[in-house]
Amino acid sequence: MVRPKLSVIISTYNQPEWLQKVLWGYEHQTETDFEVVIADDGSSTETKDLIDYFINRSKMKLLHVWHEDNGFQKTKILNKAIEASNTDYLLFSDGDCIPRKDFVETHLKFQEQGYFLSGGYFKLPMAISEIITEEDIANQNCFDIHWLMEYGLSPSFKNNKLTAAGFKEKFLNWITPTEATWNGHNASGWKADIVKVNGFDERMQYGGEDRELGERLFNLGIKAKQLRYSAICVHLDHERGYVKPEMLEKNAEIRKATKDQKAVYTPFGIIKS
Repeated sequence: MVRPKLSVIISTYNQPEWLQKVLWGYEHQTETDFEVVIADDGSSTETKDLIDYFINRSKMKLLHVWHEDNGFQKTKILNKAIEASNTDYLLFSDGDCIPRKDFVETHLKFQEQGYFLSGGYFKLPMAISEIITEEDIANQNCFDIHWLMEYGLSPSFKNNKLTAAGFKEKFLNWITPTEATWNGHNASGWKADIVKVNGFDERMQYGGEDRELGERLFNLGIKAKQLRYSAICVHLDHERGYVKPEMLEKNAEIRKATKDQKAVYTPFGIIKS
């Protein structure tokens, strides 16, 4: 069997309405030779029913990786999804980020040995997040700045993420003060590199857990390409009731140790030492 060019790993937890819109986005990609692996951090049957619906009716290759709900365990379910993936190249995003139609194509276009790719996201307000339909995604309305402003989007320099093309897109990627980091909502890299650093550190919960993986990749000698204005997804609004100060403090300590020790491997990842 010929393997797909890329695996999209999407993390989710009890947001079936948002996940549905995201999966519609992947149904309307210009590049169709990819699989989707949903890393489900313990969602209820409502999410499973939605995923089963897509498995049965969609042309996409779709896998559902799930474990029981035991609090915020995104790093654990992502490692399981990495193991379940069937390709050499992995693209990570979230179940609240709708990809523009060229999202997968762009990540494949810029992939290169020795690099990972760092994209950004465009945050939508709740009022717009709620009204986006399957037709709006098929027609790419939710990436059209004029359509968005009709529904209340405010003018902002960040709107350039949706309008930049050609020289402007390359120039903005070059001058942006935002560092190219591993972002959970929009980053891709070679599976071999991710496995070499042993995936995500499962001690970590919310707050920099994605960045820490990227920091180990940097320590390994992998470089990053900035695609902030090229690989585009829109982020649907939601609350973050799972964020706790102790999570952020613990994660900050782990990240500091990774930097200070120039660590390239975590013993708390895919393989447990």
